Amino acid sequence: MASKLLRAVILGPPGSGKGTVCQRIAQSFGLQHLSSGHFLRENIKANTDVGDMAKQSIEKGLLVPDHVITRLMMSELESRRGQHWLLDGFPRTLVQAEALDKICELDLVITLNIPFETLKDRLSRRWIHPASGRVYNLDFNPPHVHGVDDITGEPLVQQEDDKPEAVAARLRQYKDVAKPVIELYKSRGVLHQFSGTETNKIWPYVYTLFSNKITPIQSKEAY
Repeated sequence: MASKLLRAVILGPPGSGKGTVCQRIAQSFGLQHLSSGHFLRENIKANTDVGDMAKQSIEKGLLVPDHVITRLMMSELESRRGQHWLLDGFPRTLVQAEALDKICELDLVITLNIPFETLKDRLSRRWIHPASGRVYNLDFNPPHVHGVDDITGEPLVQQEDDKPEAVAARLRQYKDVAKPVIELYKSRGVLHQFSGTETNKIWPYVYTLFSNKITPIQSKEAY
């Protein structure tokens, strides 16, 4: 197995199970799971420059601008140069992908193709704990007590954009923005697409793909 550091990216629409797949990859292969959403929340909480700029966009219901998210992720990646990592939520656009190109070459890009109806159902059953970003799904990982976060006991909320009428618009927007990014990685021969409606059925294939690149530290049956 090569000693080269693994550089991977996961792409997928809201509700695709991306977060679950990322956690499993990180635990099975010892990769750092670098989530742009997590870093944004941390920066907003800490009132950093980047956090304040991101907060202004979010409060207006806009996507965080490319230059803001790129600046944030570049500094995170800079501090992890010696680690294997998996990026989640970045790059979302072609501009972000081009910025990432300048600092590294990706080994693997995986994209999750989940049917529209499945995404719609999952998102409408999704509740979150705003402070931590913890996500619950009423079908496959419900909270112990309905409507309450397991760890803090604080109330869960359903995001406005997880409500059925907003979901279709979000998915369309994701598709439009992600298409050129997917095409770019496809043309480079690093893109691997996984389709299905159940994360547990997709997972063994994802595990096998990563196993060819990096030695697992945990078996795929651990889930």
